[in-house]
Amino acid sequence: MSFLDQVLATTRRQLAQRDDADAPSAVVVRDPTRFPEALRGRRRLSVIAEIKRRSPSRGRLAACPSPAEQARRYAAGGAAAISVLTRAEGFGGSLDDLREVRATVDLPLLMKDFILDEVQLRDAADSGADAVLLMVRCLPGKRLAELLAACEALGLAALVEAHDAAELRRALDVGADIVGVNNRDLATLEVDRSNALDLLPALPTGVIGIAESGYGSAADLVGLPGRCDAVLVGSALMTADDPAALLEEMTSCE
Repeated sequence: MSFLDQVLATTRRQLAQRDDADAPSAVVVRDPTRFPEALRGRRRLSVIAEIKRRSPSRGRLAACPSPAEQARRYAAGGAAAISVLTRAEGFGGSLDDLREVRATVDLPLLMKDFILDEVQLRDAADSGADAVLLMVRCLPGKRLAELLAACEALGLAALVEAHDAAELRRALDVGADIVGVNNRDLATLEVDRSNALDLLPALPTGVIGIAESGYGSAADLVGLPGRCDAVLVGSALMTADDPAALLEEMTSCE
């Protein structure tokens, strides 16, 4: 099984084991404009800075401070938003990490997980997320459109992620207005930064474009300004001696 197949199998098993008592008791409706407004219309690239403890391709990342302390560093460095990986398997995350960051900074928060079910969206809203990640590759048939509608009902923005041209067309066909192009193939975990450079120009005017995976320095961002609105950076910031300084360098890229 590929990495992605293993993750999806585990997620389906965990969802099947949940019962109504595990779901948030109250529906929390968020403000869907916070996340896109933080990314749109800047003269330079916005950076979504990610908090994750582990990487499937690199294992445990260098010792990092608490999610709260890392979030403070990201805010000091000029991050437009913060992504929090809440998946335990492969990433070492949890919803507690998301809650801790929410209690620490006022930046828009993206919850990243392998989302297959509406209960995960309620978890996100209840834990303070402003946006969630929906992966086209993981959501066949009508499921992507159904989860987009569920996001709208909860006031969550949705970053819809594609890896190839066919997935990008599916994202646009269901009306996604925030689209990420992942340079990493989740089946093989290989990264090719030319992927975003090739696919992002296909986004229609008005759709927010985000480049994801493989960016470790300001030099890696060459060619992205003008092609997209934002870049998502994780491992490089988690292992940087001074993540705020690295963020400042990346946000100065034109």
